[in-house]
Amino acid sequence: MSSTAYGDSSVAVGCGIYLQRLSPALGAVVRGVRVDLTLHEETIAQLRLALDEHLVLFFENQLISPAQQRDFAARFGDLYVHPFYPGDESAPQIMILEHDAQRRANSDRWHSDVTYVETPPQTAVLFAEEIPEVGGDTLWANMYLAYETLSEPIRQMLLGLRAVHSFAKNFTPARFRAMHMENHLERLYADHPPVSHPVVRTNPANGRKALFVNQDFTSHIESLSERESDLLLRLLYDHSARPEFQIRWRWRPNTIAMWDNRWTQHCALADYYPQRRRVRRATIVGDRPV
Repeated sequence: MSSTAYGDSSVAVGCGIYLQRLSPALGAVVRGVRVDLTLHEETIAQLRLALDEHLVLFFENQLISPAQQRDFAARFGDLYVHPFYPGDESAPQIMILEHDAQRRANSDRWHSDVTYVETPPQTAVLFAEEIPEVGGDTLWANMYLAYETLSEPIRQMLLGLRAVHSFAKNFTPARFRAMHMENHLERLYADHPPVSHPVVRTNPANGRKALFVNQDFTSHIESLSERESDLLLRLLYDHSARPEFQIRWRWRPNTIAMWDNRWTQHCALADYYPQRRRVRRATIVGDRPV
């Protein structure tokens, strides 16, 4: 049913929650939820359902501390502590991403987070603390649609393939030097050896399939020559970034984005240099892709 509470296209879904759909591909704004409060389990269940359907949820006008962000994210699963980026002093599970004239952004490629581990994250919760006056938008793309719109012969070929994901592909020695973390390089490389994931990942809850390769961490497709792997990955990357699969979000301070990392990719635009942008991310542990 249509909402009359907000005077827009929001739809009531239960537990006082209203959703405003943003595009045919993915994305919805959530109304009626304050994440700084202790939410009932029924509310968490409704948010899970909304995330399953829309893949990316946005919560506006949410002023929360790192500890409150941690506690909200933990309602959806165990939290991952990133080995490279600093965590908040009061809540180490909350990763800080801060860029300005001295620290240039490095996430302006389509990717899924932390696919270099055996069990990549299922969900992320990002809080916008400080946003440039212009620029710094984030885009998300629906990887179900990316797979489903490929031709049948290509879809069938991909089902039998696996790809290697590498921590070292993205976290290069140059990035370690820029963060003054050279002393940690060998240990972190040893702690994060390359892993193998299916090129097409299946959602066990509904059987839908999604592309699961990304520019940040996928190094190559197994069983193919280097040239074949490079050509096929380029095809899949270009196809995944088609505009009709996407949504683009213009951030405002005190906004939260929550997305399903398994079935989406995102790209944080780095067009705001030398302005300052500071966001905080909680990352929720996932399971092994199948």
